Order: sequence, then structure tokens, then C-alpha cells
Amino acid sequence: MKGDGDVVPIVQAGPTATKLDVVFIGDGYTASQQEDFHADVRAKWAKVSAVEPYASYKSLFNVWALDAVSRQSGVSNDPTNGTVKDTALGSAFFCDGIERLLCVDTNKVESYAKKAADPDLVIVLANSTKYGGAGYNDITSPYGYDGIATASSDNAQSDQVVVHETGHSLGKLADEYWYEEYGTYTGAEPWESNISKLTAAQLTAQKKKWYRWIGRTSPDGGTVGAYEGGGYHPRGLHRPTKDSIMRTLGREFNLPGREAMIAGFHRHASVVTAVTPTDQAVRRDGKVRVRAAHGIRLRWSVDGREVRRARGDLV
Repeated sequence: MKGDGDVVPIVQAGPTATKLDVVFIGDGYTASQQEDFHADVRAKWAKVSAVEPYASYKSLFNVWALDAVSRQSGVSNDPTNGTVKDTALGSAFFCDGIERLLCVDTNKVESYAKKAADPDLVIVLANSTKYGGAGYNDITSPYGYDGIATASSDNAQSDQVVVHETGHSLGKLADEYWYEEYGTYTGAEPWESNISKLTAAQLTAQKKKWYRWIGRTSPDGGTVGAYEGGGYHPRGLHRPTKDSIMRTLGREFNLPGREAMIAGFHRHASVVTAVTPTDQAVRRDGKVRVRAAHGIRLRWSVDGREVRRARGDLV
């Protein structure tokens, strides 16, 4: 179909090889609605990139809108369960019987994502006002991205849903909420960095997971410790703080969550990128310029010897 698979730049901060490339793919947008999709991407990214740690690391991101033309507008099981729409990615609510869970055909997502030059984070934006989303944190694609997040385009909370779901796909974080019916957790130690069977004292003694942050004031409020409840279980698992965005939309990432997100950023984006060309000699009186990520302190060396007077300078 005309326009299907087109890649439209939204934010270009630098070469794809050195930046984290966020690829939004629309679902449930017909050929005549692709401009609406582009506008939705711009609006969504403006809100997502205002949330920490995205805000402080905004210069690391390129953002692209990838057009996937659907035969019908909207997505399946919206507004009610049983509604079927013919869409490019097969988005549907009521996934696994959960109304808010917005699933996609991940194979179809990959068939589109590979059209982008270097996809690192894939976000499927479903053409819907219904509340919902999902985070696929167990996907490793040969095309570079290691997760998929989904969200509605026009729900009032969808920007927060995107932030939360990228906590799964990019930060590899677990949900920090629970359901009483799940009871006490009795399994092995979870692999996610923000839930643990261990208490605060045990984390500290064993130097596990978020032990370095224990006792610190967290941006989501309160103090980092080990609070029971998380990973869907009310007992047997602990979370770092009482109420981060991985538990409640509208909250901040807690300190361990921010650390995990920043680590996710740097899996794909370079900490330092050259501004001065690297394929030619620099004159003795010349300047070497680089761009450094937020919070990075630089040390400059010439022929292996540190130039102390330039320590910390970005130019």
C-alpha cells in the first residue's frame, strides 16, 4: 500500500550508530490517517521526554515514525471485547483476558521495525482512546531492539503508560504492584533488578541488586529500602520504594529504576560522541570537541598523558 513502511524523522539528535533510536510504529491508522499518526508521535514523545531520566538524557535519542497502513481504523476489542479490526500489527485489548492489556503480533512488528535504519526501542502506538498497554521485555531482535512497548494514542494516561512500559522493555524492570490472589511468592530469586526475595538487611549484607541505594531519598518520595509486595505477589517479594511509576502511573522512577533506565539508554547510545572529525590530525593549537551524556565528567589525554587543565571540560 502507498506509504506503507515509510520512515519519517521526528527528532534527529545525531548518527543512528551513536544514538538510541526510538521507532514508533502506528497500528489502526489507515492511509489517510498517517499524518494523524505523526502528530500523535510528536505529542507522545514531548510528554515522555519530559519525564526523568528521559529529560536529562534527551540528547541521546533519535525518534522516528514508521508508517504501517491498516485497512481499518482502530484496534480489535475496542470499544468492546469481540470487536475485530483488520490492522497492520494485529493490536488487540483483552489480551490474556485482561481488558487493559494491549498485545500485538510481534512478528508483524518486526517485519516493520526492520525497515528503520537502527531500531533500538520500538513503541507501538495503537489508534485508540482506550486505556491500556503492554511491555515485552523478553524480546531480542536480530535488528537491534530488545523490547517492545505498546500504548494507546489518545488516552489521557497513555504517555504515562509509555513511560511505564518502556520501564519493562528498555529498563528490564518488573512491575512493583501485586494482586492479593497471587499469594506468597515461593520461587527463585527474580532476575529483574527492582524486585527481590531479600530484605534490606540481606541486600546490604550480600551486596545484591539495589543495596547501594538503601537509605537514600528517592525522587518518587520516601527512602529506598525493601518494601514487601511486588512482581504481582503481595508477600515474599520486595520492591525498592513504596510507590514508583512501576507501581502507579504518574509517579517517578525510583533511584534503582532510574539507574536501570540509564543503563538501558547506554546499551544503545554512546556516552561520548566526537564533534571534531576523527579521521584527521589535530593541530597543536586546535580544539577537540565532543558531546558527552548527562552527568559525564571527562578526562583528556594526549599520547597517553592526561591534560589536567582540561579535566571536566566538554569543549
